[in-house]
Amino acid sequence: MFEAVQGLVEEHSELERQLAAPETHADARLAKRLNQRYSTLAAIIGAWREWGRLGEDLEAARELAADPEDPDREAFAAEAADLAEEYDVAEERLRRLLVPRDPADDKDALLEVKSGEGGEESALFAGDLLRMYTRYAEHQGWSAEILDATESDLGGFKSVTVALKAKGTPEPGRTPYALMKFEGGVHRVQRVPVTESQGRVHTSAAGVLVLPEAEQVDVEVHDQDLRIDVFRSSGPGGQSVNTTDSAVRITHLPTGIVVSCQNEKSQLQNKEQALRILRARLLAAAQDAADAEASDARRSQVRTVDRSERIRTYNFPENRISDHRTGFKAYNLDQVLDGGLEPVIASCVEADLAARLEGWES
Repeated sequence: MFEAVQGLVEEHSELERQLAAPETHADARLAKRLNQRYSTLAAIIGAWREWGRLGEDLEAARELAADPEDPDREAFAAEAADLAEEYDVAEERLRRLLVPRDPADDKDALLEVKSGEGGEESALFAGDLLRMYTRYAEHQGWSAEILDATESDLGGFKSVTVALKAKGTPEPGRTPYALMKFEGGVHRVQRVPVTESQGRVHTSAAGVLVLPEAEQVDVEVHDQDLRIDVFRSSGPGGQSVNTTDSAVRITHLPTGIVVSCQNEKSQLQNKEQALRILRARLLAAAQDAADAEASDARRSQVRTVDRSERIRTYNFPENRISDHRTGFKAYNLDQVLDGGLEPVIASCVEADLAARLEGWES
């Protein structure tokens, strides 16, 4: 199972040579990509070496414990039992690290939250989700930048797009997209709306879309493929709202994808933000097309948790959060909405890994 590691050791050495070359760091994007791959391989090779060391120690301890003339054979037998447990743990960790990953798992993320069923209450819930995600980003040490937002009358959001960006080179599986991709889908809330005068619990929903942030080298966008329209910003707040044609709408003619941004005061800034979102959507569309053409085994490695359906319910009267894909349930909704998403996301990561392990080994 672990024969492939030797090839990874050679790749790791080659990356080490490239990263030591000054010319590599003249290209920031290349240096970042090589560093990410180097970090991934370093984790695998470290786990492989630890597994090998424990295997050698275990074999030696068992040999000594089997010697009937050795007065310390009972101590060696106890040591062998402890080493066997450590060896099994190390083997499982190495198996997990070797499972093929989603190619986008080393990327930052763009997260879009849109109000859905429930009108103003849904927009308020979209605002709650935005706060939950930005607080979670703080816990992870990421930056959170709002690229575009359309507010509702009561202070919620009809739609909002936020960029989540890791600092430095995160560990494998700890990037914004690797963790946040499981948040995509329909989120349902059950609570008494602020607009409800009789105290009745209502159900409404908001939708979340998570995209890997694409760099210019990932997606090529040609000027002739774009139709760019400018218009006046609308909605609450801002000196320049409704006074200048600063909002930008970009239509990608080959695919029909439309992106608009009006959050910044500058037309140029709004154009740059819209292009970031467009590149992410084009990358996601290309990945979806590739997945559709792939085998069942490939699809199971890339996307094993369905993120297109209703994925989670937030029940305020019971302080309960339920994830419908993994069966996770907890009664600390207040803490989750304050950014304590770690156990919820961990349940999705584990379910995804289990499915990918099964597909890899079958």
